[in-house]
Amino acid sequence: MFLKLKSHIESQFPFLEGKKLLIACSGGIDSVVLTYLLKTLKFNVSLAHCNFSLRGKESDGDEDFVIGLADKFSIPVINKTFDTKEYSKKHKISIQMAARDLRYNWFDELCDKHGFDFVLTAHHLDDDLETFFINLSRGTGLRGFIGIPKMKDKIVRPLLNFSRDEILLYAKENNIAWREDSSNIKTDYLRNQLRIEVIPKFKDVNKRVLQNFQGTQEHLRASQLLVNDYMVLINNLIVSPNKEGYQIDIKKLNELPNKKALLYELLIPYGFTAWDDILALLKAQTGKQVFSKTHRLLKDRNFLLLTEIVPVSDETLKENETEYLSEDKKEITSPIKLKIELVDYIGETKKNMIYVDKKHLTYPLELRRCNEGDIFYPFGMNGKKKLSKFFKDEKLSLLAKEKVWVLCSNDKIVWVIGLRSDDRFKVTSNTRDILKITTKP
Repeated sequence: MFLKLKSHIESQFPFLEGKKLLIACSGGIDSVVLTYLLKTLKFNVSLAHCNFSLRGKESDGDEDFVIGLADKFSIPVINKTFDTKEYSKKHKISIQMAARDLRYNWFDELCDKHGFDFVLTAHHLDDDLETFFINLSRGTGLRGFIGIPKMKDKIVRPLLNFSRDEILLYAKENNIAWREDSSNIKTDYLRNQLRIEVIPKFKDVNKRVLQNFQGTQEHLRASQLLVNDYMVLINNLIVSPNKEGYQIDIKKLNELPNKKALLYELLIPYGFTAWDDILALLKAQTGKQVFSKTHRLLKDRNFLLLTEIVPVSDETLKENETEYLSEDKKEITSPIKLKIELVDYIGETKKNMIYVDKKHLTYPLELRRCNEGDIFYPFGMNGKKKLSKFFKDEKLSLLAKEKVWVLCSNDKIVWVIGLRSDDRFKVTSNTRDILKITTKP
C-alpha cells in the first residue's frame, strides 16, 4: 500500500510536495494509517482532532490517543472540543450534519490562522460506495452518483482509491494501533446499516464490486463533465445577470428539450429540491415563487428571477421601517439617504432629484414602501395612475418593485423615488419657495 499510495500521490496530487498539510485525525484506523503513510513519505504534516463530546470518556480517550500519536511522530497537533448537540439543536440539523459543519468550518479557520495549504481526510473507497447508496436511497441526480470528490477547495482525499480491507491489512502488517468508535457498530444511522448489513452482501455476491464501482464512477464523472460543458452553452443562451441576481428566459427555455433536466442542472447549485413546483412556475401566474434554504426563484412575466435570500437582521428590519421628516428635519440616512433643501431656482434634473413647491407640502413627510392600491399623478401626465400600472409600464420586475420607496405628504405621493415625481407638487411660475429633494444610493 505504501508504494501504491506514493505512486498515486505523485500522479494525482503532485502539488502536495513541499506543502504544509493538516491531517484530520479522529484516532480511527483510516486517519491513523493515513498519518503513518504520509509521515513515512516525509510530508510536512500536522494533526487536527475534533472532540464532538458525543461519547463521553470514549471521546476524551480518542483525543488523548491522537495527542499521543502526534507526540510519537514529533508533529504538531491541534484539538478542539465542540458542543455538537447544542449546535445541532440551534441550527435544527442532524447530529451528523452538525459534526460535519463544525469540522469543516474549523478546518477553514485553521488554514487561515496557521497557513496550512491543504487539509487531508482519510475517506476511502468503501466510504465512497456507502455514499453512493445513501444518495440512491434518498433520490438524486447524476451528481449524487459520481461520489466523494478527490479534491474540493483545500480538502484532499488521497485514500479514495483504497479499500477498507487494504487499510486494515496495512495496519495489521505494521502493528499500527488505533481507536475503535463504538458508535460504528450501531445501526441507528443509515451509513452504518449499509456498512454492516447491506454492502457485505453485495461483496459476497460479487467479489469485484469495489473495482466495478470504481469503473462505473469513472464513466459517471465523464458523463457529468459532458453535462457541465453543455450547461455552459445553455447558461449563455437563456441565463443573464440582473441587478438582483440572475434571470432565466422562459420563452427560450421552452424551446429546448428536457426542460426539467435543464432546470435541475441550472438550479441544483442553489439548493433547490422542489422540482415539480419549479417546473410549474413556467406556466404559473406572475408572483408565484419557490424557495430553497438560500435562494428564491420568482416568476415575473417572461422570466424566472433567481435571488439570494439575505438573512433578516436588525439592520434589515430597520431598512423596512417607515420614516418621518418634520420641517426641521432636513436630512436622513436611514432607511435611505434623503436630503431636502431650499433653493433659489430649478437646476438640472436627474432621476435621484426632484423640485417641488413647498407650499403644497404638509409635514411631517412620510417615507415608506409602496402599498397595494397606491395611486399618484405622474409628472407631465394628465390624471392619476395606479402605482401597479405605472410599474408595469416602466417594465419593473417584481424584485425591483419590492425595493421602491415613496415620499408622501398627507397621504399623497410626492415622489416615487428614483422614478417619477407627482404633478400635484410641481414648481410653477407662481411658486415662491422651491425645495430640492435628493436621494443617494
